Amino acid sequence: QVQLVESGGGLGQPGGSLRLSCAASGSIFRINAMGWYRQAPGKQRELVASITSDGNTNYADSVKGRFTISRDNTKNTVYLQMNSLKSEDTAVYYCNMRVRPRVFVGWDDYWGQGTQVTVSS
Repeated sequence: QVQLVESGGGLGQPGGSLRLSCAASGSIFRINAMGWYRQAPGKQRELVASITSDGNTNYADSVKGRFTISRDNTKNTVYLQMNSLKSEDTAVYYCNMRVRPRVFVGWDDYWGQGTQVTVSS
């Protein structure tokens, strides 16, 4: 089994910063892409940022220039540095990883439990 555990959410002020972390543990042979999604009340889950195993990144237009995704392959961890926070960033943030648990097993998507980010003064 593969588990993703997120941390770092909470209350942030407009214009402030927060950093999210997501660590994978369990049976892991290899991890391909990693990403962060978010879901605000009454809205669909949306991609915030993603990063490939080669380090190529992709961002939603709404967070470009403010958020930075990074990964530490030695720790099976993905990060999301969120700067210049806005009230519209308020949502539950989920990490996602495409994992190959064992060498003779195919790839599958795994999700974290979600962490609440609230931006308010």
